[in-house]
Amino acid sequence: VLSDDLLQIERRMELVRVVSHNTHKRMVSCLQGHIGADAEKRHKKLPLTALSQAMVEGGSQLGEDSLIGKMMEVCGDAENRLASELMQHELQIEKDVLDPLSQLAEVDVPNILKQRKQLAKLVLDYDSARARWLQATKSIISGTNTQALTAKADLLKEEVDEAMNKVELCKDQLAADMYSFSSKEGDYARYFVTLLEAQAEYHRKSLTLLESVLPTIQAQQGTTHTHTHTHTDTQLVL
Repeated sequence: VLSDDLLQIERRMELVRVVSHNTHKRMVSCLQGHIGADAEKRHKKLPLTALSQAMVEGGSQLGEDSLIGKMMEVCGDAENRLASELMQHELQIEKDVLDPLSQLAEVDVPNILKQRKQLAKLVLDYDSARARWLQATKSIISGTNTQALTAKADLLKEEVDEAMNKVELCKDQLAADMYSFSSKEGDYARYFVTLLEAQAEYHRKSLTLLESVLPTIQAQQGTTHTHTHTHTDTQLVL
């Protein structure tokens, strides 16, 4: 019923469905947050957030006079901000990559493939109606009640025509949807470009954040370190 062109698209669609499904599954396993959760819940559940809380609490326990305590508090705050960047990144990935991939693999392609099954069923219905009509036309030749048999054959011919119309309508719709799918391959490929762009942006923001914190914490450590050495040297001289 379908042209070679459409059969080729059908095979490609099935392959795209499987590949998209598998990629979506693996991508979800890379997320550290809980998929589908809102921003606040996702941020709370990140391992980086737990690390940040442990550092801030540890710094608080050690107190202001402890160098380790000071460093832990500054680091804890930085880790919490990194967790925010990760949470925003994962939300974007879910919206711009995961959701469209899921839509493609679990909804769009299966819906078109369902139409393919519907077409196969309609073709069987047509074949069955045609067989009944052909049988009826043979009966006219050998039968005695020609008028009644002719009337029956005419009714069956109407069924054949109706079945054929249904096949044609379904085939036209299926062909349109398949060609539409084929023409959108560039859009589907864009999901993977979006993934890399989002990852690059996330790493840039995280690096900027770390580079803004590091000079302060290094300077603070340097000052304290020098002060400690001077204090020790004075004690030795005394």
